[in-house]
Amino acid sequence: MKRNNLYLSVLLSGCVLCSCNGQRWTESVADGYHLITQKDGATLGYSPMSGITIIQQDGYAFKDLNRNGRLDVYEDWRQPIDARVADLTAQLSMEDIAGLMLYSSHQTIPVNRNVYNGKTHTESGMPTWELTDEQKTFLKKDGVRHVLITSVESPETAARWNNAAQGYVEGLGFGIPCNNSSDPRHSSRADAEFNAGGGGKISMWPGSLGMCATFSPEIMKRFAEIGSIEYRALGFTTSLFPMVDVGTDPRWMRFCYTMGESTKLATDMARAYCDGFQTSEGDAEICDGWGWNSVNTMVKHWPGTGSCNEGGRDGHQGYGKYAVFPNGNFELHTLPFTEGAFKLEGKTKVSAALMPDYSACVGFEPDGVGSGFSRKFIQNMLREQQNYDGVICSDWGITHDEEGVYACKGKPWGMETKSVAFRHYKVLMAGVDQFGGNNDRGPVLDAYRIGVEKQGEEWMQKRMRTSARRLLTNIFRTGLFENPYLDPTHTNEVVGCPEFMQEGYDAQLKSVVMLKNHAGVLPLKGKKKVYIPERYVPSYIDFWGGRIEEQRITPLSKELVERYFELVSTPQEADAAIVFIESPNSGYGFDEEAARTGKDTGYRPISLQYSDYTATHARAQSLSGGDPYEDFTNRSYRGKSVKTVNKGDMDLVIQTKKSMGEKPVIVAINVLNPPVLSEIEPYADALFLLFDVQRQTVLDLMAGKAEPSALLPFQMPADMRTVEEQAEDTPYDMRCYHDADGHVYDYTYGLNWKGVIDDERVKKYK
Repeated sequence: MKRNNLYLSVLLSGCVLCSCNGQRWTESVADGYHLITQKDGATLGYSPMSGITIIQQDGYAFKDLNRNGRLDVYEDWRQPIDARVADLTAQLSMEDIAGLMLYSSHQTIPVNRNVYNGKTHTESGMPTWELTDEQKTFLKKDGVRHVLITSVESPETAARWNNAAQGYVEGLGFGIPCNNSSDPRHSSRADAEFNAGGGGKISMWPGSLGMCATFSPEIMKRFAEIGSIEYRALGFTTSLFPMVDVGTDPRWMRFCYTMGESTKLATDMARAYCDGFQTSEGDAEICDGWGWNSVNTMVKHWPGTGSCNEGGRDGHQGYGKYAVFPNGNFELHTLPFTEGAFKLEGKTKVSAALMPDYSACVGFEPDGVGSGFSRKFIQNMLREQQNYDGVICSDWGITHDEEGVYACKGKPWGMETKSVAFRHYKVLMAGVDQFGGNNDRGPVLDAYRIGVEKQGEEWMQKRMRTSARRLLTNIFRTGLFENPYLDPTHTNEVVGCPEFMQEGYDAQLKSVVMLKNHAGVLPLKGKKKVYIPERYVPSYIDFWGGRIEEQRITPLSKELVERYFELVSTPQEADAAIVFIESPNSGYGFDEEAARTGKDTGYRPISLQYSDYTATHARAQSLSGGDPYEDFTNRSYRGKSVKTVNKGDMDLVIQTKKSMGEKPVIVAINVLNPPVLSEIEPYADALFLLFDVQRQTVLDLMAGKAEPSALLPFQMPADMRTVEEQAEDTPYDMRCYHDADGHVYDYTYGLNWKGVIDDERVKKYK
């Protein structure tokens, strides 16, 4: 035994080891793991089942993660992070690095498939947090250490699953912990009731457009600070957000996830989000602003051109793979990255990670490939021009095979005819570090071998180790090598705690835009009688090809409404009516059946009006085309017609107004895309726009318990002609809707009780 080294056996009971013989640490048994606390040293957590031991040196404890009996530099928490990363990177094999380069497919916890020792979760009788057979395979066999979690049963389940996963990988290889991640999960449930002092599964905030409708980077930063605390308590150390594509085309399916139409606002919001999520302060800071409250942000989708897909279609599908630039406005879409996420005010300085867009940018990408394959976009623009040295992770599935323009499978845009291995090689040569949605390291190793043939072994090993360095840095500086474990009791106390729920609800109130308040009908005085009609939505096919069954929706419970008003069952009894609807849903710009049967090309308009629409003003010749799965190049939909799924929303508003007569009708529209309001506004005495918030916010505003303060973060189109004639790459280029009171629904417009808002936010961002 070397001097000053002491190997400690795993504790078998709940006792605490007291400090003695110069020992500066104590060990206790926690819920499923052991915890070591040290005087003036790092707190360590480890699983007694992982097989690792504890090394003592100079009175401090260290985890022997690779079980070699000595303290390696990467295991020594006293060393600078760069030195630890360099030490571990040098020890990794190409197989190890290939595993690090994988980002798992979407994982739900639990999942009711035959993946628990060959049984469904229900049949297995296992706890909800048990690892699946698939997870054990990709963690052990393929070396995956980046796991994307979608839905979890509860905060406690998330914490216990995290502990199970971390304990499992701690005993493998070099003991590299999992860097678990999440897509956004703080959205509100529309029918949820807010109770001051009550908690929830997670704090609920407005959607991205709603956050931007506050025009307050301060609110965004506060959300991110709370979000980071909740994410860390759930075991997430990476957020696959913010999404900062500028919303220059109102038809885009993902418009609701953007930060609006303004590059300046999107830039400020991106900076606030990244600063809030990444920064740890005080005792929580480990180094350079990073620490125990830090969550790596993965800003997306570089170069910010998702909204530029022709006709408003989306790049997840082959029919939406091409981004077009009628006015040559490419550079403006990069600004939220280069001026926002790359220029943070906090000590972390720059977003930790970045995700490229799916789209192939016509006229700007010289090889005609999607952004994740583009050496120009990644190596030249990011690595060299911007000196960006963070992790770059491809969007999910870009190396998989495409199965047709309407099949949501692989997205190898511009690389459709190449092999899976060569696509991986192309991604590596572009400067990307990680493959989103890949659980199998085989194709990465195939790409490495292609690289050895073309570039030489020394060059290719250096290329792989460069990516390993970036990937490991994000794991080290969030403290995972020291303690990746969670206390489930603490998780339950923190996630969705009353304080966080209150702050989220306050932000929701500040995100609701009041467009119209004819004759000052709001706020309502006294406990008025209100009528809230049921909403009907017929069955339809969603973007992913799944069938959504018909729904009859009661917007709010009687108990909740009667905290504010008296709920009545007919318009005749009511003093006022409240109609809750959604923005128009006409599909996603493609008719799969028409394409499959050969009826026509399949291309269709995306309509923002409720009534039936024929695209008489669409461009006759598309700006993009040439997909290998199509025998034509003109993707125009001129003269084609579509119907909206929810035309009944328009009919509901009109019928309610007819039934109410002169009595006021208040309409609240949950907005995914900016609707043409000529079919709604004339029948509304007051009009609100909601952005994925609790409907209760409308009651608070109607009753005067809060005052509207939000502003439009985009333009509202006058009609579909202006939508067709606007350019996909250009902001503020539509004719805006004029209402009956003479107001123009333009960017930064909004009302409060006094009238049109004209405050410092308007002056700053107009």
